[in-house]
Amino acid sequence: MSASTSVLEYTQHRRVRLAGLAVAVLAVLGAVATVVFDVPLDRIFTPGYVARSMELAAPITLAAIGGLYAEKSGVFNIGLEGFMIFGAFFAAAATYFVGTGGAVHAWIGIGMSVLLTTMLTVLFAVLLIRYKADQIVAGLGVWFIGLGLVPFTAAIIWGSRNSPRMPGVGRVTVPGASEIPYLGRIVFDQSPLVWLTILIVIGSWVFLYRTRYGYWIQAAGDNPEALDTAGIDVNRVRYAAVIFSGAMAGLGGAVLLAHSSSFVGTGQTMVDGRGWLGIVAYLFGNYNPVGAAAAALLFGGVDMLQGQLQTLDIDASPKLLGLLPYVVVIVVLTGWGKTRVPSSVGEPYESEE
Repeated sequence: MSASTSVLEYTQHRRVRLAGLAVAVLAVLGAVATVVFDVPLDRIFTPGYVARSMELAAPITLAAIGGLYAEKSGVFNIGLEGFMIFGAFFAAAATYFVGTGGAVHAWIGIGMSVLLTTMLTVLFAVLLIRYKADQIVAGLGVWFIGLGLVPFTAAIIWGSRNSPRMPGVGRVTVPGASEIPYLGRIVFDQSPLVWLTILIVIGSWVFLYRTRYGYWIQAAGDNPEALDTAGIDVNRVRYAAVIFSGAMAGLGGAVLLAHSSSFVGTGQTMVDGRGWLGIVAYLFGNYNPVGAAAAALLFGGVDMLQGQLQTLDIDASPKLLGLLPYVVVIVVLTGWGKTRVPSSVGEPYESEE
């Protein structure tokens, strides 16, 4: 058996384990709710619940894909949470200034958000790669700046840390097909941003594992010397991966805003830890875009589960139910096992030439 075949079989085995664990966790939580609160499963796992879980998972998925690309190239972008905060704010501000009349303005806000967040990430990439700043400190700096600067700027623009209501992008409904029992509401009456996220997941997987550029990214994180010997500029590859990671995190923040319709700058802001969950998702998914998306869907489903139980008038503490996503994260990280981290993560590279 060849080495490539063994790696492929191992990867497939990991995907099966990931999918099985995700289903098992949700099933156990649903069974517990059924027994403890006497609620039928069909009232919990409704089509609306699944569709909303996919919406909640989309921002986490986008941040996770960006983060895994950066880390695959050898750079740990711990600033995903901060870039998501900037992305959500830029989307709200851009939508507000171009007008709040409809979905077109929401799409313009999303586009401007990605552009502006990408520009910020360029500065971040230069700081890490050219000036060799500590990646953990710089990433935490982005987060702290986002937590402080964004609410302050929001208060200047709107007189409050929270924005007025913004237009959303709406839903794409396929006539006839949306009436299919159960799947119709999930598949054919869905947010276009969810489908955009799915396309990005598929495209990211193909790019990373089926193109030479994807192999360059992997080599930059695992064996930069060999990549350099082959005549490929390692730092250019890392620049591209880090900039892409910030763009994806910014898009994740913009998607979060589009689904929420208003920016919230109080507390930990509306991002509220989703960037950190993105890091957990790609570690859980073993740096695979599909695995990261599955992990994000698990977290989104658990997050939605506590909301679903509250809508069913379950007599339980909202604070206790709100802890569910974090309990699942701890259980997943404890029981999942080791994840193979790229060998050169966090190590600046200088060509010997």
